[in-house]
Amino acid sequence: MLAMHPTLLVGPADWDPARMPKDEFLARIAAFWRRCPSAGGAIVYGDRAHHAELAYLTNLTPKLEAALALIPRAGAPQLLLGGGVNMLPAAKPLTWIEDIRPLRNAGKAVAEWAREQPGDAGPVLIGGPSMPYALRQDIGKGLGDAIEDKTSDLSTLMRRKSARELAAIREACATLAAAVAAIGEAQRAGVGATAAVLAGERAANRRGAQDVRTLFSLDGGRSLRPFDTPVERAVDQLQVYVAVRQSGYWAEGFAALTASALAGALQAGRVLHSVLPLVQAGKPCSEVARAVAQAIRPKRPHPVSARIVGNSIGLALEEYPLITAECADKFEPGEVYSLRVGFAEEHTGTAIVSAMISVNEDGNELLWPHAGATT
Repeated sequence: MLAMHPTLLVGPADWDPARMPKDEFLARIAAFWRRCPSAGGAIVYGDRAHHAELAYLTNLTPKLEAALALIPRAGAPQLLLGGGVNMLPAAKPLTWIEDIRPLRNAGKAVAEWAREQPGDAGPVLIGGPSMPYALRQDIGKGLGDAIEDKTSDLSTLMRRKSARELAAIREACATLAAAVAAIGEAQRAGVGATAAVLAGERAANRRGAQDVRTLFSLDGGRSLRPFDTPVERAVDQLQVYVAVRQSGYWAEGFAALTASALAGALQAGRVLHSVLPLVQAGKPCSEVARAVAQAIRPKRPHPVSARIVGNSIGLALEEYPLITAECADKFEPGEVYSLRVGFAEEHTGTAIVSAMISVNEDGNELLWPHAGATT
């Protein structure tokens, strides 16, 4: 589920070597070289909105301007950081990479770095789809030929989470649970919609969340909106979406919060939990989407979950594969998914509920459940 991102990222994002040691990043880089044996190096792009690949390899989350990581097959990598020399001291705690320089004359800097690399193989690009056109042209011109984009290859590796990554996601899920519980408690106390959602955001921030994103409904769950103006009135059936990022990893959840049982939310919860057993290593993702569509008939699916009933999640809120009836991918061990089910019915009510699940060889782990309305 994509939501508005902040203009300025202010949450804690320092590299914690005890939680995610340097060897973890080196192992990821080595796995990428094995997958792309012809690559002579990697140019990795990230900015404040799209930085999952950059964070996966460097731990860096750009706070203001974009960054490039230049990762050679042998030797120490470099980070080129936008914003000038004054930004370098602030960036040093964010990454394990020691060589950090200003991002100036990107095409020339990348070309000089590429010429210093041994062998004839040129570098590949990661994060190209998010890179501004002018920057990509500048880099291509500096290298003198087309650069092969290998973002999808790295994205495939990112799907399988390590034990340390799963620990970070579990922590994010605990923060998500605390945020949703705080919203529910405030909503039951009769406060306005804005105050209720802010109670959840404060709960997440107290637990050290790097980023908190929320959407809520004022029309019984039919539509979701971000904050634009304060809403003082209390809303019974407060449909919310909450996403939190902690230690770089995301957790997200939908919840229909109400003081009384809501038929739509309870039914959506039953459908959700009935399809969770279909999430098994080696099974097609499309089976889950088809099972959800079959289970909710003849009711109307909510627009949020009508076509896409889930997606992989990790360093980005929405990673591939997307779980649709047309999806050709299969679930694999080590992957983490966010799944959602929603109804849009006049009589039983409109509601969306969701869960996060880790796929394992010897039984899955339900990371964040929400089995229906909170009462």
